[in-house]
Amino acid sequence: PYPGGCQLRAASLRAESRGEKAITQVSKGTCEQGPSIVTPPKDIWNVTGAQVYLSCEVIGIPTPVLIWNKVKRGHYGVQRTELLPGDRDNLAIQTRGGPEKHEVTGWVLVSPLSKEDAGEYECHASNSQGQASASAKITVVDALHEIPVKKGR
Repeated sequence: PYPGGCQLRAASLRAESRGEKAITQVSKGTCEQGPSIVTPPKDIWNVTGAQVYLSCEVIGIPTPVLIWNKVKRGHYGVQRTELLPGDRDNLAIQTRGGPEKHEVTGWVLVSPLSKEDAGEYECHASNSQGQASASAKITVVDALHEIPVKKGR
């Protein structure tokens, strides 16, 4: 990719001077690219009854579609995913465009948090060029003192 037509012409002239094939413009539009995770969700520890959320930012051209899954591991490590929110009345999914062009930000809000909500949550982005995903765990504890203290803070 070249930032502009002048850079493309200059690169083409350099290539021709070396006896290589001229570089030509294929498209005036932006180059398509598969999704990539800009900001992945982070692991959360909290108590039953709390309100928690996971967030995820993705980018791609064309702008990706973002969905959330809860990952379930069955026998022999077989992985299943449950598309969220499903029929859960304590879970909400929100998605918006941005903050940058071709970027999408999504959230999972869980309120109130219950033991059944513990597990791995996956942010999954897809477009015509591919897919990307990132995941985080929600851990539910009975009391605040059970939450591990992060070092360095």
